[in-house]
Amino acid sequence: MTLIQNVKLNNELVSLLIEDNLIKQIAPTIEKTPEMSVIEGEGNTILPGLIDVHVHFREPGLTYKETIETGTKASARGGFTTVFAMPNVKPVVDNPERLQQMFELNQRDGVVKTQQYAAISSNLSALDNTDIEKMAQMGAIGFTNDGCGVQQANIMYEAMLKAKDVNKPIIAHVEDNSLTNQGVMNEGESSKKLGLPGISPLSESSQLARDLVLAHSTGVHYHVAHISTKESVELVRLAKRMGVNVTAEVSPHHLLLDDSMVEFDNPMMKMNPPLRSKDDRKALIAGLIDGTIDMIATDHAPHSREEKQGSMTTAAFGIVGIETAFSLIYTKFVKSGLVDLATLVKWMSKNPAQAFHIQGGQLEVGQPADLTIMDLDSEYEIKAEDFLSKGTNTPFLGWQVFGQTKYTIVDGKIAYKG
Repeated sequence: MTLIQNVKLNNELVSLLIEDNLIKQIAPTIEKTPEMSVIEGEGNTILPGLIDVHVHFREPGLTYKETIETGTKASARGGFTTVFAMPNVKPVVDNPERLQQMFELNQRDGVVKTQQYAAISSNLSALDNTDIEKMAQMGAIGFTNDGCGVQQANIMYEAMLKAKDVNKPIIAHVEDNSLTNQGVMNEGESSKKLGLPGISPLSESSQLARDLVLAHSTGVHYHVAHISTKESVELVRLAKRMGVNVTAEVSPHHLLLDDSMVEFDNPMMKMNPPLRSKDDRKALIAGLIDGTIDMIATDHAPHSREEKQGSMTTAAFGIVGIETAFSLIYTKFVKSGLVDLATLVKWMSKNPAQAFHIQGGQLEVGQPADLTIMDLDSEYEIKAEDFLSKGTNTPFLGWQVFGQTKYTIVDGKIAYKG
């Protein structure tokens, strides 16, 4: 048994008793007994463990960027107790044998709970569908070609039909390759000023419109990854009104940064989808607040230092985010008074759990003891040397934030102690 004492819950000091990996009791005080181990909360805030439905851990095949071990340790440092790993590793998780390998690696090396996606198509690009039925039976959390848009409507349609049959979601990286123009940042005034090739916002919204029509026809749960344009937000808003079973995620960097902030050829500001316009960023914030966008997901994408040097024209797409997501959003959204803490927990824990039908997102008796204890009052600087991820590729280095993880507890066991 573990006793967590002197933690703040709904602005009141409480204690929690954990037994058999579950929350057994929450009370103002709980008497300590000799068989209990004790975690002293020191008046910090306890929250349900955060859930990130979009991470890249790079193993197997790209372990110089990240491993399951380093990625999940970084997740725990960020307050996350459950993450959903993308299948675009090498080799791609596109058949039952590779899915089983990932289950075993995640179980062996992970310090947080790791759900595993499988690919829609062989190698993310073939004109086929993978064995969705078999991999769903094995426990794949959903199906996605993340990193690549599904270019053929019939391939997406067939995947949706199969996923619907096995009650699994399709997670879409929406990107029409014919409209990306080999760009490296958003197409707009900033790209013109810098002389860099731009990615049209239409590459996202046009494919999303196609997919929402297909999702309406099939009834599948369709989840939009890293939504980034105002048109996409409006399409999802309309689709929800029409009864489409659609959910959407937005990444912290798209909420906090826009292309006007790309003041020079800066590879740390290169991600896919790219940072969009100020108007797009405002629409994302509005869509998150009004419920059109359901959750925040990091799209944690570590790269080596060499891959993020030089010019945006040659650097890799992507930034890390698992260790900074909560603190950034807490500081800019909650500390500023835009939303309350409960809303942030909904975006980063409750809604992901509900949308993907997994346990978590609640801090109640009988629930799994997946918890994080946060110091919400002390300001600190985001520093590369503090990261547990192998990747430090983020434009947020040097930012001053609040919301530092003191403990992350998974199934009643300490996964991280700050």
